[in-house]
Amino acid sequence: METQKQKKSFGQWLKTSITVRMLMVGVLILFLLIPLSYVKNLIRERANRQEEVVNEINQKWGNEVLLYGPVLKIPYQTHNIHKRWDEKTKSYHEDDIITVNYAFFFPNTLDIITDIESETLGRSIYESVVYTADIKIKGSFTTPNFETQDVAEKDILWNKATILVNSTNLKGIRSNLELEIGEENYPLRSKYTQNSYTNTMETKFLKETALPKENTIDFSLDLIINGSEQLRFIPVGRETNVSMTSNWASPSFNGNYLPDTKTKEITENGFKANWKVLQINREFEQEFFGELPEINSSAFGVKLLIPVDEYQKSERAAKYGYLVIALTFLVFFLIQAISKIHIHPFQYLMIGLALTMFYTLLISISEHASFLQAYSIAGTAVVALISIYSKAILKSFKFMIFVATSLAALYLFIFVIIQLENYALLVGSIGLFLILGTIMMISRKIDWKNE
Repeated sequence: METQKQKKSFGQWLKTSITVRMLMVGVLILFLLIPLSYVKNLIRERANRQEEVVNEINQKWGNEVLLYGPVLKIPYQTHNIHKRWDEKTKSYHEDDIITVNYAFFFPNTLDIITDIESETLGRSIYESVVYTADIKIKGSFTTPNFETQDVAEKDILWNKATILVNSTNLKGIRSNLELEIGEENYPLRSKYTQNSYTNTMETKFLKETALPKENTIDFSLDLIINGSEQLRFIPVGRETNVSMTSNWASPSFNGNYLPDTKTKEITENGFKANWKVLQINREFEQEFFGELPEINSSAFGVKLLIPVDEYQKSERAAKYGYLVIALTFLVFFLIQAISKIHIHPFQYLMIGLALTMFYTLLISISEHASFLQAYSIAGTAVVALISIYSKAILKSFKFMIFVATSLAALYLFIFVIIQLENYALLVGSIGLFLILGTIMMISRKIDWKNE
């Protein structure tokens, strides 16, 4: 008889002990991390799929554009005297071994005017920003200086001089390229280069009237090119001036040099930007002998951004999933502890699964609507579902209103944090402090004797 009373009292203790309830809630929270991790993987998978589709669109339209040039290329001869012994004459003979090398000279001035007409291309539910750039290049070459290499005038092969222009995107060029230099026009033709990030275009040999042998020679080049995401230039001029206008309202200026803040304008209708880069600002010289160096790291320009990345925001929201589940369970636990209402572990599990459903709704709806609309719909649906369910298990309209208000405030708090960038940590810390203070005040009413 006494044993039965002990069993009954132990069973009653399991049902009423606050400690047991707390442990049970903690175990359920850890268990719900499993479906929450699957949701995060789903978001990453959809984001990777978006990236794949965007890359495919960009490859067909034209990838990012990096322009490098024009560069004056002049071959020259070097002499290596080799002495050999002649047995017949019993004397040394000198053989002049001639090697042809190349010198590369950058422009003295380089002015680039660019008008970017951008648009979005979509495939299925994904979009990529692409553009058509109308680029006008002007500048001048001064007389090349071979003195640093002790090259004699007779060894300079002026008749085999050419002009080079490098680009990362030959596929996107939509106009015939003709370089006007001096009084002559020279078509640019692609040239195979192995293991190079950029592709080379080169003219035929320049005529005497197009060579800056004694005087400065002006040049100009117009091109229309399709590209995506980025447009960048390398400041090869002794003085490089770049002016850029576009109808895209979300630019990100990147690279080694930023535009002049006094002339930069960004409006809802597009942007304007100007750069001025001098030789003293760069890490490379005006001329190179032997081969061109790798100077792509000195590029600068603009990246056209898609204003809203729904997957990134959804992933940020999912990172707060553990916090949402824990605080929601805490609300129900406080209600249970204060009102002595029994909530079954299965009911906690149903509430937790409803909370994880919020993120699948968010990611699926955001693919077809704005993030604000998706968040509002998913949040309203989950708050309504849990509120109705809480009315059934708590048997109180007052508790249902309390649960609905708490959940709505929590989702609103998370949404505000997601939208903020510079103040996300500050607002989040203050919000969590207020939540902790509220919980501490409410928990004073719990009778901790029955543990």
